[in-house]
Amino acid sequence: MKHIIKTLSAAAFLLLSVSLSAQKTSDPQGSIAYCLPSTVINLEVEALREDFYAGPYAKYAEKYLGIKVRQKDETTYQLLQINMTPYVEADHSERYALSVEKGKIDASFLKLSSAGLVSFSDAVAGGETQWRFPARTSGDFSDKGLSSNLTSEATVLFKNDRKESEYNKVSVQQNMIVAKSPEKKAAETAEMILDLRKQRLQIVTGDTDATYSGEAMAAAIDELTRLEKEYLTLFTGYTETQTQKMNFEVIPDAARESQRYIAFRLSDTAGLVPADNLSGKPIVLELVPQEIAPVEAPAAESKKSPAVLAYYRIPAVCSVKLIEGVDVLLQTRIPIYQLGVKASMPVNVILK
Repeated sequence: MKHIIKTLSAAAFLLLSVSLSAQKTSDPQGSIAYCLPSTVINLEVEALREDFYAGPYAKYAEKYLGIKVRQKDETTYQLLQINMTPYVEADHSERYALSVEKGKIDASFLKLSSAGLVSFSDAVAGGETQWRFPARTSGDFSDKGLSSNLTSEATVLFKNDRKESEYNKVSVQQNMIVAKSPEKKAAETAEMILDLRKQRLQIVTGDTDATYSGEAMAAAIDELTRLEKEYLTLFTGYTETQTQKMNFEVIPDAARESQRYIAFRLSDTAGLVPADNLSGKPIVLELVPQEIAPVEAPAAESKKSPAVLAYYRIPAVCSVKLIEGVDVLLQTRIPIYQLGVKASMPVNVILK
């Protein structure tokens, strides 16, 4: 019996796409076809969206409360988490066939196939549907505030008073119900906030006619604090947050001179967007392959034409950086098959 197949490197044959002649393909009859492996870098990205709604009394906050607050509604995004996962899949641009018409390949060879009878790849398929944020809304302060929207203002009217041969204008004061101005409502709200703070201080220091102790004191202080915070949002505004999750994939190309890829973009208005959406700032994936040393030439007597040649890939170990501007967000090392080298080995055939 001729030599059977030697043990092959599991890393080199991590993915062999084997197609049987029984399948309806254009592969030669009596052969086993396979693909060389390639690496796909998957990025699972999570971003935080913050919607800030400025308070309706924001421009009066410094005047009545002595604090500076944000004056305009604003939406911002920031990256929360990035998970990088390398996946291996079949490179269908690198397919080879092993002819076994005169015999059969030992079963140990087929065991090294990571997907069995592969006319498909090891790539992860499917996944959750990517979602976008709902349409932006405006801030809602309708349930906050305690003062009435109406007030009484004194106005002076004039009427004509007839005296014998002439008319004289006589002033008449009359109260009218009108809507309060925003500044007046802001002043009243600020007064309530200061009054709540005063009541809380009186309870803490005991400067009050009522007696509070134990849980009653804590409950009273908590309620006053809650009311203060609620009314304070009319000046300071409030923020709502949501998270956005998306997956992006980068397939390194050995033919490219520069191994820098725009993995995805972060937009000020849409958050996480694909690399081809120019509305966002780019997040760059940089690959630096480690050099692979050349092998020594085999001795002259061993240079014999083998019965069958099997091709495989030795991956290049790459330093990987994910960069936003000048900031490095993530740095690691992963093997990438298509940036490595292609090699071959003799495959002996068992003949009957």
